[in-house]
Amino acid sequence: MRRTIILFPALLGAMALSGCARDGDAEVSRALRDVNVVDESNLNDVMLTVADPDEAVAYFTRAADNDPGRIDLMRGLAKSLVRARRGTEAVSAWGAVADHPDATNEDRIDYADALIRSNQWDEAEAVLDSVPPTHETYRRYRLEAMIADGNQEWDKADSFYETAVGLTTQPAGVLNNWGFSKLTRGDYAGAERLFVDAIRHDPQMFTAKNNLVLARGAQRNYDLPIVEMTQVERAQLLHTLALTAIKQNDVSIGRGLLREAIDTHPQHFEAAVRALRALEDNVTN
Repeated sequence: MRRTIILFPALLGAMALSGCARDGDAEVSRALRDVNVVDESNLNDVMLTVADPDEAVAYFTRAADNDPGRIDLMRGLAKSLVRARRGTEAVSAWGAVADHPDATNEDRIDYADALIRSNQWDEAEAVLDSVPPTHETYRRYRLEAMIADGNQEWDKADSFYETAVGLTTQPAGVLNNWGFSKLTRGDYAGAERLFVDAIRHDPQMFTAKNNLVLARGAQRNYDLPIVEMTQVERAQLLHTLALTAIKQNDVSIGRGLLREAIDTHPQHFEAAVRALRALEDNVTN
């Protein structure tokens, strides 16, 4: 009887130690899983930002194949395909994300964006229409504005652009798009104001500078705007201004601007040289 009393506590102790070991193993496993999740998350972020786009596509393709149905990996693949400029595949990938049970309104907006990049405007409009009007974001209104532009619904486009500008702290891109919309409508003064605003928010945006020159040239204002520019940019803007002048039959002004562009550029400015040679050959003939 005494032996039984001695063995029973010993048995309990052994069982307790065994349980502690199992609990410890479980905690270690959980910790390792947590570390793996963090590592994977960090790697996913790297692939979506600084990695080569095609390398990112290959990575997310493998990851999604190994763990099908995981929406974060599906999103990663779709975003990587957009970065890699593989439009058709990106549309298909975003369509799969949008059909996922855990898809969000932002996923549908990304899907609409991919459709627009692939010139599928009607499909993009239908996708945006499926997003509740209460979901008000900069990206949503920017896309809505672009679609309204395509439909030549100018009042709606202006309203959407204005709303989008108010929903972002970096409005240069949407201001440039809005200005280009005004430019295509023939509202050159309105376009000029918007391009100036875009450059004020992002002094490095050369597209807005070039568009500003187009808007000014369309008003027969052939003076370069007073904005920050490099010597190469100055030469390129003079070239744009020259072509605008020539298109409006202000040939002598255009010729002078081409010569100034050639003299300004720090290297050989082949495009301007060709344009000037063609202009002079045409005058001679």
